[in-house]
Amino acid sequence: MRTSFVNGLTVLALSSLAAIACSNADARGAKPDKAAQDSLTTKADLGRIDGSPDAKVWVVEVSDLQCPYCKAWHDKTFPVVRDEYVKTGKIRLAYVNFPLSQHRNAQAAAHAAMCASAQGKFWQMHDALFSTQAQWETTAAPIPFFETLANKAGVAVPAWKSCVTSRALQPLIDADLDRARNAGVQSTPSFIIGGKLIEGALPPAEMRKAIDDALGAIKPSK
Repeated sequence: MRTSFVNGLTVLALSSLAAIACSNADARGAKPDKAAQDSLTTKADLGRIDGSPDAKVWVVEVSDLQCPYCKAWHDKTFPVVRDEYVKTGKIRLAYVNFPLSQHRNAQAAAHAAMCASAQGKFWQMHDALFSTQAQWETTAAPIPFFETLANKAGVAVPAWKSCVTSRALQPLIDADLDRARNAGVQSTPSFIIGGKLIEGALPPAEMRKAIDDALGAIKPSK
C-alpha cells in the first residue's frame, strides 16, 4: 500500500486524491456544481506540490498544522529541505493532511491551507500557520485569525472565505487521511521519501541522509 500511495502521487500528481475526493462528495449526498467543485479540488490538490517536475524523488510530508512536533520539524528541518533539495530541483515535495482529532483546530487549519492552495498560495499559508500556531491552537473561533493570515499571504479573501466556510474541500482532506492511513501512517509528522515511510520530526542531518539515500538509489538513465 505504501508503494501504491507514492506511485499515485508520482504518476498522477495527486489527481488520484482528487478523484477520491469527488467520489466521496457524491457518496455523502453533496451536490455542488460539479465543474466548479472539480476545478477547485484540482487546483487545491496541485497547489500543495512544490519542486521540479523532472525530479526523480518525491518527499511526501504527512502533517497536522496544529501538531507541535510538526511545527518543530517545520521550524528546524523544512528550510533545509526547501533550500537544499526543492529549490535545487532534486526532489518534489507534496503535503498531505493528517489532522488529528485531539487538536481542536487542526481541521480548520487544514481547510485554511487547502483553500489557499486553490489560489496557488498553499506554501505561504502553510508557513504562516506553523509560525503562528501558538496564537490560534486553542482559540474557540480561529477563522478570523486565519483570514488575517490569508490576506497577508496574498489570497483573494472573499473566495477563500467562501471555500473555508462551505467546507468545500472536506472530501479532499478526508481522502488525504484515508490514503495516508492506508499507507501505514499512524502519527505526525510522517514522511514518505522515495517510497519509504519514516515517522517523526527528523532533524536536518537525518532528513538529509534519508533524502540522499533515496537520491542515491536512483538508477542512472541509459
